[in-house]
Amino acid sequence: MSFTEDESSESGRVGRTRMESYFFSCELSSQVPFYTFQGDEDENVEHYLDIRTICLGTGAKEESNVVEVTALNHRGKKVSVPVANLHVSCLPMVSMGEFEVKAPVTFRLKSGTGPVCVSGLHLVAFEDDADSEVSEDLEEIDDIIPIKPAKKKQKL
Repeated sequence: MSFTEDESSESGRVGRTRMESYFFSCELSSQVPFYTFQGDEDENVEHYLDIRTICLGTGAKEESNVVEVTALNHRGKKVSVPVANLHVSCLPMVSMGEFEVKAPVTFRLKSGTGPVCVSGLHLVAFEDDADSEVSEDLEEIDDIIPIKPAKKKQKL
């Protein structure tokens, strides 16, 4: 999935942000208790995770499975927060709603043995410069096929 939106930068220049989304999933267990998601180091690209669900996998035991997320806050400081406490008999799955985190982000199985599946969308935001935007618009104009007027029917 991909979409664009206009965005005003601090310099006052209006640019466009193109967003692409991809499926994301990771599994946490006693063998693999944490997973760190890192985006590319490209300066014109930002990576986000939109976490949709956290659920217990097949074979989970009768125990509490606590999932903790570590990410940067608005000041650039690492913050760790437990986001789900899952149990087979009473809460095997949590819907996270609109839980969006900017990369890098680490998921950790703080307690329990899992398996716990974290799933959602990997969002990639591309900042398009004004020059590439103009050239893309010109390419789109060249691709437009002119519409020919319909022929008039003659009256009999």
